[in-house]
Amino acid sequence: MSSPFIFKLRIYIEDTDAGGIVYYANYLRFAERARTEAMRALGVPHSEMIAQHGRMFVVHRINLVYQRPARLDDEIMVKTFILTISGASLQLRQEFWRDNDSLGVLEVSLGCVSRDTGRAARIPAESLAGLRAGLE
Repeated sequence: MSSPFIFKLRIYIEDTDAGGIVYYANYLRFAERARTEAMRALGVPHSEMIAQHGRMFVVHRINLVYQRPARLDDEIMVKTFILTISGASLQLRQEFWRDNDSLGVLEVSLGCVSRDTGRAARIPAESLAGLRAGLE
């Protein structure tokens, strides 16, 4: 994506530890929601890929660098960028922000697999076209 897809969310008590700081694993949940909405905005909703093509994306590799904590009641945004796309995978960068403060950066590799076999499969043509549009 030349410009990122932006997903905003509020930090609730259920997202935090006893000190009011976002529990580290919840950043993965926030990133998943943002990726899902970014794909939907590009015309590639997960539910359609599964229903129409029997294919889905799975996380192959993930790297998350924490920089600053998000806290109870913060409004944060997750910026999602498509870095690369191949026939059966894509790489994304997701940045967590509170105002002008960078909270963390996540890089994730997703593989397309067959729902039935769990084996690598090519990204369906129309899904690939939608994703490539996100690079422009």
